[in-house]
Amino acid sequence: MPIADDAVEARAQGWRTLAALHAKIEDRLEKALQKEHELSVSEYTVLDVLARQDGWHMRMQQLARAVVLSQSATTRLVTRLENRGLLRRYLCEDDRRGIYSEVTPTGRELLERAQPTHDTVLKEVLAEAAEQPELAPLTTVLTT
Repeated sequence: MPIADDAVEARAQGWRTLAALHAKIEDRLEKALQKEHELSVSEYTVLDVLARQDGWHMRMQQLARAVVLSQSATTRLVTRLENRGLLRRYLCEDDRRGIYSEVTPTGRELLERAQPTHDTVLKEVLAEAAEQPELAPLTTVLTT
């Protein structure tokens, strides 16, 4: 029987704790954003990431990396948002193989309405998590 490696167990425990906090945050954000704005967390994240870009656009590959989704999942998500009039796609002038996505005025308006909900829920969840001894160290890192 191998000797237990404390460092391996510490990393595993740290990862489980991080995953638990992430799940708690994502669950609460998902419920609030869906209820108040008919947006999923992923949809909100795409709008938020694109709205922060200089010129309000981004290549699809860059967007997939930024929102931590596969390229095919990102494409499906962008298509849904485009069908709702929240995003638009267009060909890159310099490289006709590249496709940009940018937030439409309607998308920016929805993002502006959803942002306070997102920020309030995130603040509340982190405050609640800070009261749990196993999550408190992570919340300290996230809020400082």
